[in-house]
Amino acid sequence: MRHSMTGIPNSPARPRPPLLLLMLIACAWQPGLRAQNDSTVYVVSYVEVAQASQAQVTAMLKQLADASRTEGAVRYEVLQRSTQPNEFAILEVWKDQKALDTHTASASARRFHEQIAPLLIAPIDERVCVTTAVAPLREGRSTVYVVTHVDLPPSGRDAALPFIRAFAEQSRKDPGNVRFDVVQQKDRTNHLEVIEAWANQKSGDDHQVAAPTRTFRRRLAPILGALYDQRWYRPL
Repeated sequence: MRHSMTGIPNSPARPRPPLLLLMLIACAWQPGLRAQNDSTVYVVSYVEVAQASQAQVTAMLKQLADASRTEGAVRYEVLQRSTQPNEFAILEVWKDQKALDTHTASASARRFHEQIAPLLIAPIDERVCVTTAVAPLREGRSTVYVVTHVDLPPSGRDAALPFIRAFAEQSRKDPGNVRFDVVQQKDRTNHLEVIEAWANQKSGDDHQVAAPTRTFRRRLAPILGALYDQRWYRPL
């Protein structure tokens, strides 16, 4: 054992963390850098069909979801709008663009698009997105979903993103929250999709009127480029 000049034993020298470990820790605390390095692809699609086709399309969407989950989807959910049941949403998560491209070319995806084409009121609105503020998957059953399109003017995007990320992180702590993710379109990075999942209707309703949500909406409203387009869904 080594001794100091005062005769008191020195503590053993602690090994320094490897430089690579320090760099990884630093990256983990920089959300922007992590988002840039995340190759995950998110797809949010809006589907509108004729009223008489609701049951037929519901069955087709469930079949598509089952097939997609066996084709490498990290997550694949199909939803029906609560107030307008002829409108649906598809929420997809793929590990990278290659996985999405493979799925798009698959027989199940091509068959779905061929079969649904004559039933559509308008073309499927498909938005391919990347991470903005996404948390790891959590356990829990969701009975209520909220999908919101947020249109920011390009000049206001950078100012808005920090408090949007902070709101997402805070919302995940609300009772009954199962998912609260924000993704941005790849081709129009000022267009965001906010994806919420709640254990029940009450938890979703309570979140909407909570003080932090009201504060967030007041802060966001002056810089929005279009209506805050919020839609409620139930899972199929």
